[in-house]
Amino acid sequence: MREVHVQEIIRTLRDLIIRANTDLPDDVLLALEGSRQREESPSGIQILDDLIRNARIAHREKVPLCQDTGMAVLFVELGQEVHIVGGELNQALEEGTRQGYREGYLRKSTLDPVERINFGDNTPPIVHLEMVPGEQLKIRVLAKGFGGENMSQVKLFPPAVGMEGILDEVVKIVSAAGPNACPPVLVGVGIGGDLEQAALIAKKSLLRKIGDENPRPEIAEMERKLYFRINNLGIGPGGLGGRVTCLAVFIETFPTHIASIPLAVNIQCNSHRHKEAVL
Repeated sequence: MREVHVQEIIRTLRDLIIRANTDLPDDVLLALEGSRQREESPSGIQILDDLIRNARIAHREKVPLCQDTGMAVLFVELGQEVHIVGGELNQALEEGTRQGYREGYLRKSTLDPVERINFGDNTPPIVHLEMVPGEQLKIRVLAKGFGGENMSQVKLFPPAVGMEGILDEVVKIVSAAGPNACPPVLVGVGIGGDLEQAALIAKKSLLRKIGDENPRPEIAEMERKLYFRINNLGIGPGGLGGRVTCLAVFIETFPTHIASIPLAVNIQCNSHRHKEAVL
């Protein structure tokens, strides 16, 4: 049995949140730079240049990549041989989130959905907790902006729609999002499970690195087809037209009921902020 103190969790999460909001992951920056070489639209090229410059300034000056610093979504893997000491895990995750947004001078966006009163510290985070073998605690932070989140959808279809119908629906959802999701976007797709499981695996898929295909060849081919089709929509960087609408498509699946094909599409803006740490 290995002990992990809540203060270590708080410090780690605080730092992850600040870094996620100021340091664009290398794979995303490389994808933007590669897209710059493929884009043909003058306005699209200008938008990509601005995004690349913005990422470099944010990293150098340690300032937020975007004014929307997101809602904290935490994917936590807790080893079954780990014993949390000094407090309670959920309280530590909330405090780490609070300190990250306050000490990082990040915009506080969470509020009561009915009265619309801002809580002032960007808590509580969304926490997805999974028990795993071993004696490590892994925390992955996704600072989810709501330009893309508002354009995301969950739908359930009869099996007769087939996979071609599912792919058509994904393209339709991204097309309807247009400029509102701050393209070029990343598209997380969850197929299977039930209503909430499809949404969960769609969002979790966004934590994959750009270039990492699904290990199942038939699903990897679906990812490539969607990537090609979405980039042929003509939405382009910033929604101003062009060849680069999408940086990556990630598909995850889960067994489902014989009577349904659940589909979730979780769209992420170009400011794809996520970090992880293992304690």
